[in-house]
Amino acid sequence: MVVRHGRLLVNGCIVIKCAGRAFYNGGMTFPAYTRAQVLPDLLAQRILILDGAMGTMVQRLKLTEAHFRGERFLEVSKDVKGNNELLNLTRPDVVSDIHEGYLLAGADLIETNTFGATQVAQADYDMAHLAREMNLQAARLARSAANRHSTTDKPRFVLGALGPTPKTASISPDVNDPGARNVDFETLRASYYEQVLALMEGGVDALLVETIFDTLNAKAALFAIDECFEATGECLPLIISGTVTDASGRLLSGQTVTAFWHSVRHARPLAIGLNCALGAALMKPYIQELARVAGDTFISCYPNAGLPNPMSDTGFDETPADTSRLLDEFMREGWVNVVGGCCGTTPEHIRAIADCAAHRAARVRLDPLALQSAA
Repeated sequence: MVVRHGRLLVNGCIVIKCAGRAFYNGGMTFPAYTRAQVLPDLLAQRILILDGAMGTMVQRLKLTEAHFRGERFLEVSKDVKGNNELLNLTRPDVVSDIHEGYLLAGADLIETNTFGATQVAQADYDMAHLAREMNLQAARLARSAANRHSTTDKPRFVLGALGPTPKTASISPDVNDPGARNVDFETLRASYYEQVLALMEGGVDALLVETIFDTLNAKAALFAIDECFEATGECLPLIISGTVTDASGRLLSGQTVTAFWHSVRHARPLAIGLNCALGAALMKPYIQELARVAGDTFISCYPNAGLPNPMSDTGFDETPADTSRLLDEFMREGWVNVVGGCCGTTPEHIRAIADCAAHRAARVRLDPLALQSAA
C-alpha cells in the first residue's frame, strides 16, 4: 500500500473513497505498457474484433498424418495428427493462410497458433523440447500477417495465446483419490515462462491467457508472465478469459464468474472475459455478470458457434448469421469491448460479427482517475 500523487494505491488499484468509506472495486488502473500502448484508447473508442477458431479452420482442410509430420518428423514414433501447434514448423503456409482469412474478415486482433504450445501439453506427443520453437515461429507468422494488413486507420495486433494445458492443478484425475494431482504449480509456471518469453521474442503485442477452467493453472501463467516482465523490463497488455463449463455458471474448478474476476484482478488485465464451452445464448447471463462486477476493465467475449454438431461442416450448429445476431445483443446492451469466436467459428462468422460491431458503441469502462478528478 502506497500513497502516490495524493491517491491511495493497493496492488496497483486506486482505492476510491465515497461517503467516508474506501472502495477497492472500481479502482484498477492499467500499467505503463511497452507495446500496443494504443490498445486502451482503441477499446474505449470502438468494439475490437478478435479472430475465430484456428482448430476449426485446420479441421476444414482435412490434413493427413503426413501433412502434420512434414519431412522433418517422418520418423517420430507417435501419431501427431491433431497437434495443431506442430503446423507452425511443418506447414507454416497453412497457419499464415488462416491468419490471412481472419484479417481479411475484419479481425483487429489475431491469436498465435500456440494454444497447446507448452511443454506440459506437448509432452503428450513427446515433443516438449519443441515448445519454444513452436511459440517463436507462431509469433513470427502472426506478426508478419498482422503487419501486412495494418494501416494507420486500422492497426492490427497479435495476441500471444496461452492455453490451459490438458492438466489441472486443482482437481484430482482419480475419483478414488481426491488428493491426487497430475501436475504441480512449479511445472506449469516453468512451462508458461518458456512460452511467454518465446512469444515476446517473436513479436506479439499482447498476451491472452484463455479458456481457463482451473484458476490455479491460470495463476501459474500469470505468475510466469509477471516474471517475464520483470526479467525483460517489458510490460504487455494482458487479456484473461475464463470458461464457464455448464449451466452452473462456474468454472470447472468451482468458481463463479465474480469469484474468478476477484481472484485474477491483481494481474491488472486490460480485459477480462469468457470464451469456449458455451454458445452466446448460454453465455449471456455470465457476460452480463462480468460486465457488472468488472467495471474498471474492458470485457471480452468469444463464444463457440452454439452446440457441437458432428454433422455440421464446422462441427457446431450456428451459422454466421446466428452467432452475430446473438453477439449483437451483447453489443447493443453495452456489455463488451472485444468480440470474436471460439470453436466452430470461421472467417464468415467473424465478418458477420464485425459488420454488427461497426454499428455499436463500445462498453464504457469506469476510469478511476477520471472519477477522482470529478470528485
